[in-house]
Amino acid sequence: MPKERKPLVAVLMGSDSDYETMQETEKLLDRFDVPYATHVTSAHRAAKRTHRIVEELEERGVRVFIVGAGLAAHLAGAVAAVTTLPVIGVPMASGSLEGVDALYSTVQMPSGVPVATMAIGGHGAKNAAVLAAEIVALQDPKLREKLTAYREEMERSVEEKDRQISGARELSAESVSDAIKELTPEGE
Repeated sequence: MPKERKPLVAVLMGSDSDYETMQETEKLLDRFDVPYATHVTSAHRAAKRTHRIVEELEERGVRVFIVGAGLAAHLAGAVAAVTTLPVIGVPMASGSLEGVDALYSTVQMPSGVPVATMAIGGHGAKNAAVLAAEIVALQDPKLREKLTAYREEMERSVEEKDRQISGARELSAESVSDAIKELTPEGE
């Protein structure tokens, strides 16, 4: 994203090892032309830094925080504790539990400090970008049009895949029927 545009979304992650997954978030935000800022920080190893980053991003006009973290995954909760803006958590698929521990840590927030929790890993990272864009689109009709076009594109993709598969099945059924006719002696 161009530096002169103020970020509307913050993409935070607990470790640089989360970046490969969180790039899925960035790709969709780029597609929707939603400006964002990306940072690595930690709820445990850099708590004061995390608090400072959240405050600075709020001052710069960020409207939504997307937070990816694995294992104990307290970063989304730490962010939610210091902002009243929406926080979307993305549990990372890591560790011996493949992200289930991160899912529980992200989704089990106390009453009054919500974190909207996505699926574990890449699908969650993509959905976080879509949800953040939908939140920003509440005040941006052009962005809403882009989201509508995205949904329509997904629908067309499903229809095309159906045509390919159902067409292949019909072709196969016709081929089998033709082969049977060829092998069946006339009059039977």
